[in-house]
Amino acid sequence: MARSKIIDIDSLSFQELNEEAEFIPLMTPEDEAAINKEELPDVLAILPLRNTVLFPGVVVPITAGRDKSIKLINDANKGNKVIGVVSQISEGIEEPSEKDINRLGTVARILRVLKMPDGNTTVILQGKKRFEIDKIITSEPYFKAKVKEVAEAKPAKSNKEFKAIIDSIKDLALQIIQENPNIPSEASFAIKNIESNSFLINFVSSNLNIKVDEKQKLLEINSLEDRAMETLKYMHIEFQKLSLKNDIQSKVRYDLDQQQREYFLHQQMKTIQEELGGVSYEEEVDEMKERSLKKKWSSEAAKHFEKELAKLQRMNPQVAEYSIQRNYLDLFLDLPWNDFSKDKFDLKRAQRILDRDHFGLEDVKKRIIEHLAVLKLRNDMKSPILCLYGPPGVGKTSLGKSIAEALGRKYIRVSLGGLRDESEIRGHRKTYIGAMPGRIIQSIKKAEKSNPVFVLDEIDKLSIGNQGDPSSALLEVLDPEQNSDFHDNFLEIGYDLSKVMFVATANSLNNIQPALLDRMEIINVTGYTIEEKVEIANQHLLPKQLKEHGLNKSHLKIARPQLEKIVEGYTRESGVRGLEKQIAKMVRHAAMHIAMEESYNLKATNEDILKVLGSPKMERDKYENNDVAGVVTGLAWTSVGGAILFIESILSKGKGNLTITGNLGKVMKESATIAMEYIKSNADELGIDPDVFEKYNVHIHVPEGATPKDGPSAGITMLTSLVSLFTQRKVKNNLAMTGEITLRGKVLPVGGIKEKILAAKRACIKEIMLCEENKRDIEEIKEDYLKGLTFHYVKDMSEVLQYALMNEKVKNAKIL
Repeated sequence: MARSKIIDIDSLSFQELNEEAEFIPLMTPEDEAAINKEELPDVLAILPLRNTVLFPGVVVPITAGRDKSIKLINDANKGNKVIGVVSQISEGIEEPSEKDINRLGTVARILRVLKMPDGNTTVILQGKKRFEIDKIITSEPYFKAKVKEVAEAKPAKSNKEFKAIIDSIKDLALQIIQENPNIPSEASFAIKNIESNSFLINFVSSNLNIKVDEKQKLLEINSLEDRAMETLKYMHIEFQKLSLKNDIQSKVRYDLDQQQREYFLHQQMKTIQEELGGVSYEEEVDEMKERSLKKKWSSEAAKHFEKELAKLQRMNPQVAEYSIQRNYLDLFLDLPWNDFSKDKFDLKRAQRILDRDHFGLEDVKKRIIEHLAVLKLRNDMKSPILCLYGPPGVGKTSLGKSIAEALGRKYIRVSLGGLRDESEIRGHRKTYIGAMPGRIIQSIKKAEKSNPVFVLDEIDKLSIGNQGDPSSALLEVLDPEQNSDFHDNFLEIGYDLSKVMFVATANSLNNIQPALLDRMEIINVTGYTIEEKVEIANQHLLPKQLKEHGLNKSHLKIARPQLEKIVEGYTRESGVRGLEKQIAKMVRHAAMHIAMEESYNLKATNEDILKVLGSPKMERDKYENNDVAGVVTGLAWTSVGGAILFIESILSKGKGNLTITGNLGKVMKESATIAMEYIKSNADELGIDPDVFEKYNVHIHVPEGATPKDGPSAGITMLTSLVSLFTQRKVKNNLAMTGEITLRGKVLPVGGIKEKILAAKRACIKEIMLCEENKRDIEEIKEDYLKGLTFHYVKDMSEVLQYALMNEKVKNAKIL
């Protein structure tokens, strides 16, 4: 049901009661009886209505638009004011014919005709009774037809079912009026005051929000009870639709109210920000657009940025996602897309910088100069991915700064030690609270250039956690074929890392994933000799410490002999970190005396070193004599450089058991077992009585039992020790050896040759025995390291014993 209004006759839809109407027409039972007694004329002028149906007793205002309709109304108004009203079958027909109108309609009386200011004619009609067209007499100037009355079958007054239907119609009509905000509240009084049941049914049917053909079907129902039941059905449908509509509107209204509230608050905040001199959200967006115009990014990146910026503009600034989106766009703008620093191609200058900052490290320097030379010839070359591995303190990390300065690039460093979350490399997806890009993208943003020297420090210290494997995430970063489109989860678009020069550092290659190791160019950074450490201390460490403590060269001088004493007596390392700490103590001692205005030696002496640093804590590895059978000097590699170790073996009466001690690893124990079995197999050739193996137990020991030892390189040392023990022959003086053995007596090559040679030199060893295949390693070492050493290259154990064992027996040799 809806509010009535004056409508055009050609588009008449009596849907609603007019809240501004001067009266609401009601029909009493007396009026109904009077209408029923009125005689129906034989011939009536027929007024077709386009989209409504007039019911008996109901009053409707209409506006006539068609010329025929206006003439009909004027003629009837001058006459008896009675006309026949029928509805059109099809609303779209402008000039209906006999076939286009319904046969059953309602007799109507013209109550009033009004001339409107716009020239239209408005007529108020009241329905009387139903009629049926018997025959159309004429269609000009308007329809006239012979009609006959259609009787209405009314139920008996005692019909309880009909009364119940009427009560339901009234109750439901009142509910509809209450639910529909478009119907004035006065309509409820009209419903309550209607006394005629037939008029109530017709009044409600006329105002139902249903189609014209459905209203026509209601009008054509002869039984008033059946019409009431059909009307009630339509009312139930309308009430359900209205309830559902109101529920939806209340929900939408709540959402709109909430959005309006947020909008007003946002506008107030914007005004407050502008008053305080802050930047409004629109200004931020405009600033982002302006910054984006200066970027050198690709069309793909530009398209992605515009899409994300449009998303930001659609967001409410008060929601949490707004700040995430803004941070994302800030990162996008801060990244140096295709912005590269210009490389400096002065190779001699680069060489001077590398030599100035680092002593030695020739392989690394050579590789950098080679890269710079090729880059000079071809500008679009991909940067190399270097991995510097070696013991701590040899200058791997600081080398990155020198490389960056030599190339004229930005320098950034990321420490990977202890990293166990894959998102630290690739970043988090920005859907998460607190999401941020990975360290790679963060560092590129910090560098402000897309081609920095990027040091990945301690790459061997990566670990695996519950959040993934970061070393696997680095596979894409360190692959020249893939890193031109590196995907960060936060950035959501590929970033070009192909121009970045990655320099990884590691202390050991054993802990690096093989696939990752395969992607890098490995450069071994070995330890320093004593002479090199003295030079590094003199040229770099001492001046650095003097500067850091506020002193200069005139306040303290440490000569080379004193520096050598510090190196040999107070440090035992491949690098120079420990040496720098000892020099710092000497400088602090001088600084204290200067601050206290006390005298001290400007030129440090040996006595000063003893006074400041205390007694020497480290003794140089010393070669021991060859007076005892079964004691042989071996060479070992450690994480702090090379070292010498002694293999001791002894016999005791027993049943031929072999005991191995000295905190040895599984591989080293296997080397001892191999050596023992080889001797047993070749006892006759070696001049050993086979019965000895059954009468005596053999015990092999490697001193410094608290230090773990492992590896196959002590194989020939153990075999020489055991043969010396069984034959009681002396081992050649000032000889050290290293090499792996097999059961067939072959000698295999081992690693760490340079470190082992430095250890031999420190111990004043003159001769070194190696596998012949290690000769290539010796040829790669600088001649300065090899001075004073003699090398013996062997292929099998017979050669080892021939060189190592003398024909002379040891003093107090045992008789076996």
